[in-house]
Formats: sequence, structure tokens, C-alpha cells
Amino acid sequence: VQLQASGGGLVQTGRFLRLSCTAPRFPYDFGDYAIAWFRQVAGKEREFVAGISWKGDGKRYADSVKGRFTIDRDSAKNTVYLQMNELKPEDTGVYLCARKGTRWGTIPDQSGAYNYWGQGTQVTVSS
Repeated sequence: VQLQASGGGLVQTGRFLRLSCTAPRFPYDFGDYAIAWFRQVAGKEREFVAGISWKGDGKRYADSVKGRFTIDRDSAKNTVYLQMNELKPEDTGVYLCARKGTRWGTIPDQSGAYNYWGQGTQVTVSS
């Protein structure tokens, strides 16, 4: 496993969760790459949720999560966080973090632009 995602769980509508993504195999150049979170639901395509630039000064969100989710990175800890507030049942899925295939640059929303993935963490929001 190249990336490790954690923090998922079962919560009620309106509650919050904070996901974490670490890269134990890339401790020295983790900060050179954009990192993104995707959501996978059975029977559907993998969906971009949020991404953060390699410097942390650029962020991108899916329209469905704008204003509710916040992505941040802590370079000292080689960790990217996804704070998810005001959760809705439609946020349910397996959340995977991914590292962009090339250094620096923009934050793609296509999964094909990312070549290292974590195992995912399940988020379930009950109504």
C-alpha cells in the first residue's frame, strides 16, 4: 500500500468526519505532489471529491462538497486531511486518497492523472 487513508466511519446526517492520508513510502518527496481524494460507490465511476496542490496554496473541490468539505496538508507530518462537515447520505462511499503522477503543476480531477492510491476508508452517512 503506497498511501494510507484513515478516519472513516458511520455517522448521522449533519455530523462530521476528518479523513487523513499519509504516505509512509514517500516520506521525502510527498510535498512535491498534488494529492486528491476520490469517492468510490459500487456500480458508479470513481468521483473526484477534493484536491490540494503540492504547495498547499491551491485547492479544488467537487461542486457537491463545496462549502462543506475542506482539504489541507501538513508538510511536516506528510499528511493530507479532508474535513467533512454537514455530511449527507449521498456522501457515503469508500474514500481513497491518491498522489498525482507528476510533480508540481495543477490539480487534476481525472483519476487517470494519479498513479499511487491508498486502500480507502469507508464513510457511511445514515439518514
